[in-house]
Amino acid sequence: MSSIKRYMTFVRPYKKKIFFTILIGVIKFSIPLLMPLIIKYVIDEIIGGDMSQSEQINQLLWLMGGAFLVFFILRPPVEYLRQYYAQWIGSKILYDIRDKLFDHIQKLSLRFYSQTKTGEIISRVIHDVEQTKTFVITGLMNIWLDMFTIVIAIIIMLNMDIWLTLVAISLFPLYGLAIKFFYVKLRRLTRDRSQALAQVQGHLHERVQGMPVIRSFVLEDYEQGQFDTQNTNFLDKAIKHTNWNAYTYSVTNTITDLAPLLVITFAGYQVITGNLTVGTMVAFVGYMDRVYNPLRRLVNSSTVLTQSIASMDRVFEFMDEKYDIADKENAKPLKQVSGNVTFDKVTFRYGPEEPVVLKDLSLDVKQGETIAFVGMSGGGKSTLISLIPRFYDVESGRILVDGEDIRDVQARTLRDKIGMVLQDNILFSESIAMNIKMGNPDASEEEMIEAAKAANAHDFIMELPNGYDTLVGERGVKLSGGQKQRVAIARVFLKNPPLLILDEATSALDLESEHLIQEALEKLASDRTTFIVAHRLSTITHADRIVLIENGEIKESGSHEELMGLRGGYYNLYQVQELDETKTEYLGT
Repeated sequence: MSSIKRYMTFVRPYKKKIFFTILIGVIKFSIPLLMPLIIKYVIDEIIGGDMSQSEQINQLLWLMGGAFLVFFILRPPVEYLRQYYAQWIGSKILYDIRDKLFDHIQKLSLRFYSQTKTGEIISRVIHDVEQTKTFVITGLMNIWLDMFTIVIAIIIMLNMDIWLTLVAISLFPLYGLAIKFFYVKLRRLTRDRSQALAQVQGHLHERVQGMPVIRSFVLEDYEQGQFDTQNTNFLDKAIKHTNWNAYTYSVTNTITDLAPLLVITFAGYQVITGNLTVGTMVAFVGYMDRVYNPLRRLVNSSTVLTQSIASMDRVFEFMDEKYDIADKENAKPLKQVSGNVTFDKVTFRYGPEEPVVLKDLSLDVKQGETIAFVGMSGGGKSTLISLIPRFYDVESGRILVDGEDIRDVQARTLRDKIGMVLQDNILFSESIAMNIKMGNPDASEEEMIEAAKAANAHDFIMELPNGYDTLVGERGVKLSGGQKQRVAIARVFLKNPPLLILDEATSALDLESEHLIQEALEKLASDRTTFIVAHRLSTITHADRIVLIENGEIKESGSHEELMGLRGGYYNLYQVQELDETKTEYLGT
């Protein structure tokens, strides 16, 4: 299906309003068509007629009185209604498209976001969608009104003089050839320019987010060069587009300017030879403006519509992005969860060409157990826990929750039963209260405060200038790492899920923050099935089972005491960490 046909599915709900807007536009565009006829009548019938002076004045006053009534009383409300409804319809259609795109964005997998720059996504949702508004206002409304104006003007001209009308429209075929010649390449150049702009936006978004890194490594000059490269690429594409666009305008406007010259030449000859009245000639010149201005707009519209259609192509290209994680047709909601989780011969890789991350891994977790995954970086710990909420799907094997394959249930209902606290929890740039309530938007203020207290967050929140109404800034920049973690934990307390995932939740924190957070996490994990990924082994010695994962396989499994007794891989890791911590304490003193 073409982009235009797909776009029309968003237009269709407003077809009655579009039809009404066109009717209003017909009235609006018809009124100026009276002006050349008025001039012709004044010249030929009043000034050039056989009436007395008093009759001429009387006729002129009655005619102009009627004209003032039409132009001063009727036209303003008609103009207002047409402009208002045209813009209203365009804005509503854009609202619907962006609403659809945001729903689409929320269904795309984490794999897609790991491969796509945020700025490029924003460019398509904001810039490209905005560009398509031209198609609604120009393509669905103005073009028809301009064509109506041209047709009515030509009918009036034919009634005045057939041969002069044929001279006036003799250059029309050249317009069609010009549009056909320039259209295809202009569409491609517009797509190239939009893509280059999206790349600039993506690059800029990343650099703004990473400004602390740029400053700390004194990379300003280097990054200026990097941005110049992206900006130059956009400039090159923009200039190529501008160059071709300029060719289009120069050719079409030249044709537009030649037509009135032909009419004036032929009409002047007809007046001199006595075959045409002066009033008719003046009226014809007036109608040339009424014919060729809409025609010029039509040609210019073809250029603008080309840009709009190119943006449509990019919007629907994004909308066609496939979902890696999709519910089966017969997927059922996951209502109650006890907390039994089974990994049954799970194998996973991030892509067809990527190496295997997890290899035939099996593990049975009982309700209420706390399982800690440990091992060297890159062993597959974080990958394993990301499979539980179906951020990715297994390549082979299966994951069961209470004996139910998670691919057989609706993903949203599965995730609703899982609470996650990560190393870098994202907070939104709104109030602390709003960020906590994301765990349960329907929770009362009292429930929210209780959750904050359980997370050891209430005291520091109350010390902030606006308490729970304090704005945290983008990604929670106004809060310390420990404060962000406690807000994130409060969010999970408020959600109260049966399954809990903690991924490096206490790493990179000072001792005081770690103690408060560890205390909150132990309270949170009570009576829940909990999965912990931890780098610092001293924080997971309380776990019911500790699972050592190396190269995507389980090497050891047992309690802290059991694994220490084995004197294997876990024992060695623990000894190394103990030695490192002892050295740190010694150097610190």
